[in-house]
Amino acid sequence: MTTNWFAGGGSNYALYRPDCPQALADFLAEISPDTRLAVDVGCGNGQFTGQLARHFERVIGVDPSTDQIANAVPHDHVRYVVAPAEALPLEAGTASLITAAQAAHWFDLPRFYAEVRRIAAPGALVALVSYGVPRFDADIAARFDRFYYDEIGTYWPPERKLVESGYADIDFPFPERPYPALEIRRDWDLDAFLGYLSTWSAIRRLEQAGRDDIRAAFVRDIAALWGNAETKRLVSWPVSLRLGTTP
Repeated sequence: MTTNWFAGGGSNYALYRPDCPQALADFLAEISPDTRLAVDVGCGNGQFTGQLARHFERVIGVDPSTDQIANAVPHDHVRYVVAPAEALPLEAGTASLITAAQAAHWFDLPRFYAEVRRIAAPGALVALVSYGVPRFDADIAARFDRFYYDEIGTYWPPERKLVESGYADIDFPFPERPYPALEIRRDWDLDAFLGYLSTWSAIRRLEQAGRDDIRAAFVRDIAALWGNAETKRLVSWPVSLRLGTTP
């Protein structure tokens, strides 16, 4: 029986979206002014939120999607809230760290930054996290790049370009700080990789346009290149930050 990797919503995100390296949460906690409260905005199913909870007394995960929050991983130190990034349900001057992992490209940034300034404690950290295009061994990379850039490139929403650039092109009105080199690394079999593909917005738009043949051809080709479907292959993503400090 063939698994339908291209159905499902928040549950697929919880299963297949790669989470950030724990070293990122460790680093942010270390340089935060204190560890009383972290706010993870656009938290999705709470992957990064839970990592922050290892360090902070309280963490609030905020996402506008009830489906994502319904699939969020519970944690003793985490409270999840359904709300937009532009209207955060928090008291003023309380957050020591405000993060947005692979989410800021969807925000109305001026309104989000106004909320950041409102809820931030003095000297709080602001971290916009993104991870770019996945990287593979050479035999997989060429076919993947053709699929990603040429075949489905026009199906990505414009905001995707901001992710690919590591948010380098967005306005970030906070004094910036350096950060260590980081990457996500996963040893995935073919099923895990195809599950990850199912979470892409471009795949959804491809289906809506009636061009599922493009996806099907890619899956066929990549399966042949992969070989044994149970073989683990390294997939990696570079992690980028816009990291700053509030007044």
